[in-house]
Order: sequence, then C-alpha cells, then structure tokens
Amino acid sequence: MFGIFKNIFSKKNTIQMEKSIKEGAFLVDVRTPAEFAEGHVNGSTNIPLDKVASQLEKFKGKDPIIVFCRSGNRSGQAKMILEQNGFKNVINGGIWQDVKEAISK
Repeated sequence: MFGIFKNIFSKKNTIQMEKSIKEGAFLVDVRTPAEFAEGHVNGSTNIPLDKVASQLEKFKGKDPIIVFCRSGNRSGQAKMILEQNGFKNVINGGIWQDVKEAISK
C-alpha cells in the first residue's frame, strides 16, 4: 500500500522538478565535497548541509531552488533551513541521480 502512495507523490514531485529545471532552477547538492567529487549533476553547486545556514547569500535571488543529496534526508533538512529563512520556491529533489535523470529528459 505504501508503494502506491510513494509512486503517486514521487510522480508529482518529479514533474514539478522537471518543470523547475527547465525554468533554470538553482541546483544545489548538499552532500560533502568528497561525495560531490565522486559524482554529481552537471551545473550543480556544492553547498554541504552544514554550510547552508551560513551561506544563505548564495541562494538569494535564485528561484526556484532544488536541493538534493544521497538519500533525500539532508536535502529535506536543507529545504527546511531555507524555508525557515524566507525562501519560498524550494524543492527537495531527493537523490542526486534522480535530479541528473530529470535534466536529461
């Protein structure tokens, strides 16, 4: 049963993410620099989760913003930090490979 709901919500989020990418979204990988170096989305910026709050200036004027990581957990935290600091159009892209795939569509 859970899988059905997951598929429904994931599809909506994927469509929104693809639309945002076409609109020129600011792509932010919140993994560590070492993880980023092992593989990343072309055109993305690496701002590790522990630096997001201290680097809010880098997000100003960017709309929409897509944050992503290895599992979706850190990007969820990054989304919360950004929203708590007044950023409105923030999307948790989940895992970086999903964002990479969405770009190629």
